[in-house]
Amino acid sequence: MSVLPIVIYPNKILRQKTQKIKDPKDSATRELILDMIETLEKNNGLGLAAPQIGSLARLCVVKLNRDPKSKIFVLINPRIKFKSWKKEIGEEGCLSFPGKFIPVKRHKKIKVKAQDKNGKEMIIKAEGLLARAFQHEIDHLDGVLFIDKK
Repeated sequence: MSVLPIVIYPNKILRQKTQKIKDPKDSATRELILDMIETLEKNNGLGLAAPQIGSLARLCVVKLNRDPKSKIFVLINPRIKFKSWKKEIGEEGCLSFPGKFIPVKRHKKIKVKAQDKNGKEMIIKAEGLLARAFQHEIDHLDGVLFIDKK
């Protein structure tokens, strides 16, 4: 596992759409997942999308808690399938924008369909901070940045 350098805005890769991962069990994908988790943890981040480390793979990782035992969500080829009507404004930061925090309006509840690290399809219902983190990271996979959401 390696800690990878974080891509900083205005690097053009942050505006590119990612490519679907065809084989989640591929050794390169597995290595990328491990590197992303280590990079996320070493940078004290909440989430990390592949473009933030220079990859156009449709992959993101989210970990809400700094506790080493807390759950790490690995989302391969994620898509938001449901968004609540209700939205809320919350302050967001981003590893690709060091020191920048801005208020962003996001859906309070969402449902995400993705594959896990073994390629198994899953549906996750999320609300609050988890929903916000998923939306932020999935936006990255579509070339959308939190500064676009003001």
